[in-house]
Amino acid sequence: MKSMDPSPPTAGELGTSSPPSLTTPAPDSIDEKMANIEKEAATSISTAQPQDHDQDAEPARERWNSSSTNITRYLQTLLAFLVMGVSDASLGALLPYIEEYYKINYTIVACMFLSPFAGYTLSAFMISKIHMRFGQVGIAVIAPICKIIAYVITCVHPPFPVIPVFFVLTGLGNGLEDGAWNAWVGNMENANELMGILHGAYGLGGAIGPLISTAMVTKGGLHWYTWYYVMVGFAVLEIMLGYYAFRSATGSVYRAKHPVSTTGPPESRTREALKSKITWLVAVFLLAYVGAEVALGGWIVTFMLQMRQGEPFASGMVATGFWLGLTAGRVVLGFVTGRIGEKLAVALYLALSVGLQLLFWLIPSFVASAIFAAFLGFFLGPLFPAAIMVATKLLPPRLHVSAIGFVAAFGSSGAAVFPFVVGAIAQAKGVWVLQPFALALLGVIFISWVVLPGGFKKSGLDEEQKKVLKIEKERGTIGSGSEAVV
Repeated sequence: MKSMDPSPPTAGELGTSSPPSLTTPAPDSIDEKMANIEKEAATSISTAQPQDHDQDAEPARERWNSSSTNITRYLQTLLAFLVMGVSDASLGALLPYIEEYYKINYTIVACMFLSPFAGYTLSAFMISKIHMRFGQVGIAVIAPICKIIAYVITCVHPPFPVIPVFFVLTGLGNGLEDGAWNAWVGNMENANELMGILHGAYGLGGAIGPLISTAMVTKGGLHWYTWYYVMVGFAVLEIMLGYYAFRSATGSVYRAKHPVSTTGPPESRTREALKSKITWLVAVFLLAYVGAEVALGGWIVTFMLQMRQGEPFASGMVATGFWLGLTAGRVVLGFVTGRIGEKLAVALYLALSVGLQLLFWLIPSFVASAIFAAFLGFFLGPLFPAAIMVATKLLPPRLHVSAIGFVAAFGSSGAAVFPFVVGAIAQAKGVWVLQPFALALLGVIFISWVVLPGGFKKSGLDEEQKKVLKIEKERGTIGSGSEAVV
């Protein structure tokens, strides 16, 4: 804009007794001066408007280290995912000893995978209501309490049918944490890297769980159920840190950021999320992914014992290698995924996973199988956090808690259903069926990923996100502060 003096004209400018000079232009009238001022102001405003629109189109995001409160909360989410990984993976490592203790077969013991399905399903429909009523602190306290009840019951090693019934509560607790913390971290600055570390904590738990639980049984001579005293301790630590970290994230705080008048009650948001094809595509992706991950992690010890004639402790270490690979992949490749684009990165990881899965199946060597299992875990690792990132980009912010809670719960039910199916088929055909079954699940993962919007160019998903945010702005459902904090 050119420089102007908007001060009112002086008396000398407004009127003079002498006529204007023939060589000097006459001064502008008041109307002309004011017209010029208004014209330039309008030009300034119209030039600024697109910039404001662009700023609104990309919501401000929280940073994990912006305050000591956020740092503590992020550390709590890491602990929660660590405990989830320890719980899921140690169960697979203990299966042979549970079978022996109760004198049961593959199909019956696999019910311990199946029963959490009901809990995960329940969490999908409870998570939004808990957020609205109690806030994030409600999730941080209720979820570990559910797990403590299940672990305490398991510690007293009741008749076997009792254990799967109470393992429903582990599914409920894990499902609540899975959905809540994925939604929160997925909306932060540098979310790809943070999600990689978050899910790396799950993988780390998956690595140390079989390591410690197997050592307690094989080296320490302890009964399998002794391990669940350790799990009770983990869950108690979760409650203490969770309440401290999220004590100010109450229901009233959450409702202020997500007012019912603009986003609808929890039930309507859940229904709307379930009507989105994005929700269901991501849910199917995660169902197959988690099914493959936990089926491999859960049955790999039995597979190495039966099909590769491994020693018990060495076979347990193969499971540890798989989960360590998963951890490393999530942390390391989390810094790669965002730089080349989630869609392309995951397609490459899947192609490498299929090749490693074939080698794991077809080469009958214990050492080779252990190596392939570790690298398979490495390239499978980033898939879950990448899928959550895609969901946060393709779905409107107001649906993040409901939708991500649902896809995490629905997907994680694969941890219950598919290991059970492998166990049932293995009872009749042998545990070798694990390999073709896992390969088929990788095919489902690839198909559901390819049909998601955004294409394979790096900016594709970001362009789709801008379209979603533009629609939300037009609807008036993006408000101050609500878009960045879940």
